Amino acid sequence: MINKEITDKIISYTEKFQALIIGIVVTLGLIMTAHVIVGALPSDGITVTGSASKIVQSDTAELDIDIMSKGNTKKAALNTIKSQTPTVVAYLKTNGIEDKDIEIKAINGYNTFKVLPNGNTSNEVAYYNMDQPISIKSNDIQKIKKISVDISNLMDKGIDIDVKEPEYYYSKISDLKVELLNEATKDAKQRASAMLKATHNRTGKIQSVKMGVFQITSANSTDVSDGGIYDTSSIEKKVTAVANVVFKIK
Repeated sequence: MINKEITDKIISYTEKFQALIIGIVVTLGLIMTAHVIVGALPSDGITVTGSASKIVQSDTAELDIDIMSKGNTKKAALNTIKSQTPTVVAYLKTNGIEDKDIEIKAINGYNTFKVLPNGNTSNEVAYYNMDQPISIKSNDIQKIKKISVDISNLMDKGIDIDVKEPEYYYSKISDLKVELLNEATKDAKQRASAMLKATHNRTGKIQSVKMGVFQITSANSTDVSDGGIYDTSSIEKKVTAVANVVFKIK
């Protein structure tokens, strides 16, 4: 009986001793981990990337169209272009586009050669092609959008017209870039402060700032590119700025 009591006490003491040893090991591990975290921080500064974005509405739109013709001679193709261009310009004016916003560019021409029965192209001209590019620009976004859809109705008048997709721009992008860089730098500081909080350090003065590329995408896009993106197909755009900032550690 006495031997059993002694044995039970020895077992109890052993368990308590093991628990004590485990506790000491865990505590030392935490201390060493904290030391490693602090030691891993650079002695001079910490580099953090911040970002900021804003949704904007395009305030300028451009539309490119081409009047195309072909004829048995260059003169015939050119005459068709000359006779149809005033009709297209009149259509644009009727739809609210001013003279100053219409740019009639140089005519382009090229030859189409006859194809031989064996599939090879001969040196004989089948017909001559002419292409009259016209570019229009307006601050009325919806007006340009409507024209880009409706102008194809001129084909009912025998005018062969090719309409490009409208391009939309935001004219105050330079000012917005400055604003977003400021916000991106603030975001970088908040991130740096959060990272340093665990080590009881604080962010000091900015040592350097490097501007990243801007991403100008459609409002719901998540696309990014190392060279930056400038989307012109969307009226509503998201402009994102990135700043790489080095803070001194206090």
